[in-house]
Amino acid sequence: MQRFIDAFSKYLSIEKNVSEHTYRNYISDLMMFKEYVDREIDIKAIDNLTVRGFLGLLSKKGEKKSSIARRLSTLRTFFKYLHREGYIETNPAKAVATPKQEKRIPSFLSVDDAFSLMELPNSADALTLRDKAALETFYSTGIRISELVGLNDADIDFNSGLVRVRGKGRKERIVPIGGKAITAIKNYLNKRQGLYKENRSQKSEVRSYEADNPVFVNKDGKRITTRSVARIVGKYVNMLSNVGHVSPHGLRHTFATHLLNAGADLRSIQELLGHKSLSTTQRYTHLGIDKLMEVYDKAHPRSKAKE
Repeated sequence: MQRFIDAFSKYLSIEKNVSEHTYRNYISDLMMFKEYVDREIDIKAIDNLTVRGFLGLLSKKGEKKSSIARRLSTLRTFFKYLHREGYIETNPAKAVATPKQEKRIPSFLSVDDAFSLMELPNSADALTLRDKAALETFYSTGIRISELVGLNDADIDFNSGLVRVRGKGRKERIVPIGGKAITAIKNYLNKRQGLYKENRSQKSEVRSYEADNPVFVNKDGKRITTRSVARIVGKYVNMLSNVGHVSPHGLRHTFATHLLNAGADLRSIQELLGHKSLSTTQRYTHLGIDKLMEVYDKAHPRSKAKE
């Protein structure tokens, strides 16, 4: 089975040109599936019962339905590729139903808490300025953590206040970025050279930036990882009082929720977030229902019965 995974991995990186994050998820899911089935099994012998058995085992182990659904999606894509290449006659994962997802209210911050979070990094050292710039960028643009990590210097147009973002499937979009975030990024860039270690091997030369000039780097001057960004966000969120866990994705929810409550329409929010389908964006409507009801009661002539 490994040779099919190897062929699929080349397809992902060369033909599909998926992001590094997506690539890792695909391969991780497939390696887990390979561990479940007999390694010497004929690929043609895998059927929908095999796939269901794999998903059932994941469920028994307590995996979230969202994770199980993602692994099923990986298998569908994998077997679709094998079918296209003529290795198998049918896609065994196609007939397997996606687990019904729990409806969860996304974690997000109030406007006051969001403003407080932006003010927490208050030191002038390079790392703290980087942290502040990252938080401001998240809240100002609503981009994904992988999109923030993938930003390069050339992607930010400070004069026009626009940022080029490479989203899922390497699809690019242009999003506006606010003045507070621009100021934070400029302050950080002025000190970014300080994040490079000098004299690492008894040499006096300073390491040069990576060829594509990543905006957010670690102390060694290398592009920061998504894991590091998640730790940074968690560090400052934990400093807030009476606020639960809010991840980088929670800041994305915060961005969308605040726009919706301020009157932005869903189509505009969809474009800003880079959602392929409007139904994905509609998850935010229930978050703003109180605001919507308030507007409705005030504006609609028959919202209340006349006494």
